[in-house]
Amino acid sequence: MRTSVSRSALALGLSLGLAALGAAVPASAAPAPQAATTVSGYTGSAAESKDNQAFFEAVLKSVAEKRAANPTSAAAVTVVYNASGAPTFSAQIARSAQIWNSAVTNVKLQAGTASNANFSYREGNDSRGSYASTNGHGSGYVFLDYAQNQQYDSTRVTAHETGHVLGLPDHYSGPCSELMSGGGPGTSCTNSTPNAAERARVNQLWANGLAAAMEKALAK
Repeated sequence: MRTSVSRSALALGLSLGLAALGAAVPASAAPAPQAATTVSGYTGSAAESKDNQAFFEAVLKSVAEKRAANPTSAAAVTVVYNASGAPTFSAQIARSAQIWNSAVTNVKLQAGTASNANFSYREGNDSRGSYASTNGHGSGYVFLDYAQNQQYDSTRVTAHETGHVLGLPDHYSGPCSELMSGGGPGTSCTNSTPNAAERARVNQLWANGLAAAMEKALAK
């Protein structure tokens, strides 16, 4: 759910620069005071679309490998997340998991530890806003930006980024009723629930995508 920001965002200071370079934010860190940001329409990019797809594929691979190692007859796939790196947003993360678990049937989100998680959440300052990131090898994370979560509905931001984990791309031109429209509808939009098309797509992705991923995992 990235946004375009004005020059005033540069006043975020040294902490922003460190975050942009990938520096870790201490778990005990509280949101730092933010300079005012000006949000304009954002249509995304091919690079971001590719990154989001890579994130989904990495999580799918991670889940498939663990499922192959410990076979289960459960119909729904369990995706484990670790929220310890984003304590400021613990309530929003839990609420986002609840929203998605109520919305879809083929995949379920479950809180876990760093040792068994398929992805994690982090928090800090970043001029790019919140985003999903992965190295392509099952080590993915959702980054939640302080300033953006102060400006936009925080649960919507978190649920939107979690949507990328489940395979959905950005669609900034969509209406507020579409969760993956992200910041497109503006700061007044507080909807944090995926619409019928988004729910159906996630169910489809996890029914078909996992089958292919399992074949690869079992072939190793």
